[in-house]
Amino acid sequence: QVQLVESGGGLVQAGGSLRLSCAASGRSISSYSMGWFRQAPGKEREFVAAISWYDSRTYYAESVKGRFTISRDNAKNTVYLQMNSLEPEDTAVYSCAANHLGHTSALLTTINNYDYWGQGTQVTVSS
Repeated sequence: QVQLVESGGGLVQAGGSLRLSCAASGRSISSYSMGWFRQAPGKEREFVAAISWYDSRTYYAESVKGRFTISRDNAKNTVYLQMNSLEPEDTAVYSCAANHLGHTSALLTTINNYDYWGQGTQVTVSS
């Protein structure tokens, strides 16, 4: 079992930055690809970013490319999401997720392919 706990969310003005953290426990994430997803009020959960365990390749939703950066520190068992140039449309609950041994774009960008999920952290961007 892998337990995931997100932190770093909060209220920020448009144009600002936040860094989310996802701390894992129970197992090493070194063989897990990690993803970030978000869900805005009244909308379905959507893919944001992912990073492969295999070669640390990263994948991003078009809406966040160039603004968000996902990274991982296996020694700390933690994954990060650096979010810059935030927009009101980025307001959502952000959750991290873990996928064991998967590493392709098609797999990592699909919600149903993840094995473990955190509870999420709220990000609110004011205009």
